Amino acid sequence: MTQPSAPRVPPPGADDGATYVFAVCRATRAASALDLGEEAGMPGGGAVRLIPAGLLTAVVQTVPAADFTDEVWQRRLSDRTQIERYARAHHTVVSNVSAHGPVVPLPLATLYHDDERARSRLIQETDRFHAALKRVAHHAEWGVKVYRPVAPEPGPETGEPLPEAVGGRAPGAGLAYLNRKRGAQALRERRREQALDVAETIDAELRGLAAASRRLRTHGAALSGDRRMHVLNATYLVADDRADEVRRLVAVLGDRTGAQIELSGPWAPYSFVGEV
Repeated sequence: MTQPSAPRVPPPGADDGATYVFAVCRATRAASALDLGEEAGMPGGGAVRLIPAGLLTAVVQTVPAADFTDEVWQRRLSDRTQIERYARAHHTVVSNVSAHGPVVPLPLATLYHDDERARSRLIQETDRFHAALKRVAHHAEWGVKVYRPVAPEPGPETGEPLPEAVGGRAPGAGLAYLNRKRGAQALRERRREQALDVAETIDAELRGLAAASRRLRTHGAALSGDRRMHVLNATYLVADDRADEVRRLVAVLGDRTGAQIELSGPWAPYSFVGEV
């Protein structure tokens, strides 16, 4: 199924609504019996419901087309409060469905003009969806972020000598300044290399437990406001019966390496359904 990065729906007034697709699951009794609740789904939309398509079922909702035009959605993306509201609504429905069996969660704002367009695409991609459902069955996604604290600059307070202090020589002020800058930069690079080595060790051990893994982009302090050094951002597809092993391993790795490790999950397998 096409998974657009931005909404593609009729212009306002072209029809009464668009079909928003949250996820795809197998057409089982469990899926048919889901109690999705009248309040679930996107703000302003109708009741969350199911569209059968052969051996598959899409979890959908009719939403106002005017709320999901490219122009409106782009404005929403710049409003953190609004986009988080929609993301939470999407995730709530996906989590509800995944609690009943394997699910292929679709990206936020995956829309079609109507139910028939959504059903047609689902039928066209039946083999891929079945392969994805088989891949993630009895597995969940776990997120791991690894940080190293931002260390103070070298100097008398840290107990780390600067280059011009070595050997008892006192070069001129200009040369001393350059030496301090070079020494501090070299020390920062060494610390970063050590932190990255720790991240690689942690990733390798977690991959040993996982059926699949993905490395994501790390974020900088300017983006998050977090002053720690973010050295690993990864997700792991882990069998349900190994969940406790993941928790224990993360605790052991944190103690062994001194890194700050944040573990999140279990989640629906957002990161692993597009690899088939």
